[in-house]
Amino acid sequence: MSVVGLDETLLKSVAEQVAAEAAGLVREAWTAMQDGREVRVDTKSADTDVVTAVDKESEELVRERLAELRPGEPVLGEEGGGEAAGSGVTWVVDPIDGTVNFLYGLPSFAVSLAAQVGGVSVAGAVVEPVSGRRWTAARGRGAWLDDRRLSVSAPARLDLSLVGTGFAYDRARRVRQGALAADLLGHVRDIRRNGAASLELCAVAAGWLDAFFEHGLNRWDWAAGALIAAEAGASVLLPGSAPDLGEDATFAAAPGIAQPLRDVLALAGAATV
Repeated sequence: MSVVGLDETLLKSVAEQVAAEAAGLVREAWTAMQDGREVRVDTKSADTDVVTAVDKESEELVRERLAELRPGEPVLGEEGGGEAAGSGVTWVVDPIDGTVNFLYGLPSFAVSLAAQVGGVSVAGAVVEPVSGRRWTAARGRGAWLDDRRLSVSAPARLDLSLVGTGFAYDRARRVRQGALAADLLGHVRDIRRNGAASLELCAVAAGWLDAFFEHGLNRWDWAAGALIAAEAGASVLLPGSAPDLGEDATFAAAPGIAQPLRDVLALAGAATV
């Protein structure tokens, strides 16, 4: 969908600025946790699906800043909910993608913020609080890690490919996903699971992974990262676009292995995971 007068580059700048500000808040909290500060933790869909006070504070900051910089544009967030605009820009935010990593002291988590029009991402940023890395993209203008333009890898064969994935909070579904991953292991170099889908998608963009797939992601999990992967040259499939992989599958891969990987996953029963 196109919108007259839409400036994707400006939207990318806003996404990067606001995500970086939220990442600063998250970094301060994470550093304090390393020094022994306790953080309030609640659960959502399962005991393993956690949300912290910092998640909520990060999203509140994002909402406040967007209200100042982009007044009147709705925000859809993991913690605060919201609805997409019927027309124009909607902002989609994951205030901490990788909350479990955050709680355990692992530095692999991020703030993800994307601008969407008609459900399609047109600009986005994924900012890592600990490393300070900023991953950004605007539709048709490429993807970037800080000042370096990104390009996906070019693996020679599927069996030489490093593939990322993730697992659901629901235990029964995790078992099925584990069986799918076990089947895939016989076809690829190896599998990685780092615990933050936005960063996994960015890793595909940078060529640090050759592919990534996961079932059950929400819009805020992929809205920025999938755009970054696509703008770096990845073949990207979003939930609802690949029934052979499952209605809620997210998939990103270097073009040379995208179809072979998709075929292997489909044959292994990805659609029933």
